[in-house]
Amino acid sequence: MSIHLKRAYDEYSQEDGYRVLVDRLWPRGVSKERLHIDSWLKEIAPSNELRKWYGHDPEKWDQFKQRYYKELQTQEQLVQVLLQRIKTGPITLVFSAKETEYNNAVALKEYLLRRISDQ
Repeated sequence: MSIHLKRAYDEYSQEDGYRVLVDRLWPRGVSKERLHIDSWLKEIAPSNELRKWYGHDPEKWDQFKQRYYKELQTQEQLVQVLLQRIKTGPITLVFSAKETEYNNAVALKEYLLRRISDQ
């Protein structure tokens, strides 16, 4: 089981496996053809309120994750979709943020890995 992370602006690779866009907004300047996504789960992204509050401020990272995980608990059906996909092969969570260490895809990956280890 592997979960990869990739910016929407990075090159597509066959090793990415199932590619899921996990942002609420479509990445600027990227066509559907260039993005090569298999699905767009915009509802699994942080709410607009949480996204704006966080603003990719590393000092808010821990609190952001706590709030985002609480939101993810209300999206159990989508979380289950991803957990089932992970069982069938690699997936890549695609995101558009410039920040590569403190973004919703990183937090989502941590959440999914925690859910897998709890099973």
